[in-house]
Amino acid sequence: MEMLRNLSHQLSTGELTTVQLLERCLAVIAGRDRGEDGLHAILKLNPDAEQLAASLDDDRARGQVSGALHGIPVVIKGNIDTADRMETTAGSLALKGHIARRDAAVVAKLRAAGALLLAKANLSEWANFRGARSVSGWSSLGGQTRNPYDSRRSPCGSSSGSAAAVAAGYCPVSVGTETDGSIVCPAQTCGIVAVKPTVGLISRVGIVPIAHSQDTAGAMARSVEDAALLLSALAGADPDDPATRAIPPGYDADFAAHLQPDHLRGVRLGVLRDCFGRHPRVDALIENRLQILRDLGAQVIDPVRLDTAGQWHDAEMNVLLHEFKHDLNAYLSSVGSQLGLASLSDVIEFNRRHADEVMPHFGQELMEQAQATAGLDDPAYVEALSTCRRLTRTEGIDAALQEHHLDALVAPTGTPAWLIDHVLGDFVLGSCSSAAAVAGYPHVTVPAAFLSGLPVGLSFIASAWQEASLLRYAFAFEGAVKDELASDLARGSR
Repeated sequence: MEMLRNLSHQLSTGELTTVQLLERCLAVIAGRDRGEDGLHAILKLNPDAEQLAASLDDDRARGQVSGALHGIPVVIKGNIDTADRMETTAGSLALKGHIARRDAAVVAKLRAAGALLLAKANLSEWANFRGARSVSGWSSLGGQTRNPYDSRRSPCGSSSGSAAAVAAGYCPVSVGTETDGSIVCPAQTCGIVAVKPTVGLISRVGIVPIAHSQDTAGAMARSVEDAALLLSALAGADPDDPATRAIPPGYDADFAAHLQPDHLRGVRLGVLRDCFGRHPRVDALIENRLQILRDLGAQVIDPVRLDTAGQWHDAEMNVLLHEFKHDLNAYLSSVGSQLGLASLSDVIEFNRRHADEVMPHFGQELMEQAQATAGLDDPAYVEALSTCRRLTRTEGIDAALQEHHLDALVAPTGTPAWLIDHVLGDFVLGSCSSAAAVAGYPHVTVPAAFLSGLPVGLSFIASAWQEASLLRYAFAFEGAVKDELASDLARGSR
């Protein structure tokens, strides 16, 4: 799939129509997504896509072009509401038949930008917050999403289908959601770029929730520039999402406007050594990439460590369990009447009644633990939330940045894709997602290398509202390695 700039040029000159681009996408999906070894990245194709594509072409012919995304097919994660004929299910049989009454805020923004909603992506059921031994990319409605680089391997999760769809050429860009790792892990495992933004940059209204203190939508694409363009379309305040009130006055969301290949010159980057040591070959690949950062003019400060690393995990789980019950109950109370589900308790009971279909591989221990929580006025929750923010923000990322006078942190995003295992569940050696996720801070991952033909990503992390800077750093790095990555991919990395 070509990059947005090329596609937009072809659409604007008449070399290509949105209808033709849609046909191209549908042909790729038809050839790769179904069957025993298919990727199963798509939950539902938009039955109105052809009509919408024709309408967008008509708008363009009348000179009514909404921007860089006009006529561009976009896949969105299956936990995002659309007021059309596509269900919003979070991959769960329990929500089968749920048609949203109104678009999620991000969908409204995509439509306003002229994007073509191509499909809803498969995902880890309930965004990977159901069972203790989950299988990333598996849902009771969509089956098992597979990695485009090796169909035996995991795409990671929970934005599994969103990442696989971009990597496989189903669409130029997609929208994922993350609570902790659910955007950046699938992106790095599937070899694409992704931005997990500051919590509050993008409205969460109309997205099936896990936890409001960490949940966010984000941009997934084949290039940094494309991710920046998509992020610009998604960003902005929403009176219905209080978190968006924190967007700083004058915040510039035109993220693609200032991308230049020399933006690493003089930048101080700290090597987050807490994220190394999980795989020696990954470490060696990233060490090589650190030298490229130096060659691009960055001042690489090494080592940098978070003094609080790992100390927030129990508190984070406490927060997620409490907020999941509260937030999901609030979501279901507005839609459950059409489904006979009005609360998390109803979902748990549905799953028990349909265990053969819903829980053939793993259970719902996390849901049951969440149901047992006491509410957001529980002192244990209040303390856990305070602990999370202190350990990941003031004593974590912020402390490291300030101590070493850094502009950002860099680290390997994670390790290559593991084999799918429906018996034992995911085999994750670790990632660097947690600190930024719990803090609610931005995190950009960009393809960095291949290990035995499987992608490895490099992460850029900073404090709140630094998306523009991180994208500039990632763009400069991307430009320095893209030819080597293309060559490695063409010949098969060893």
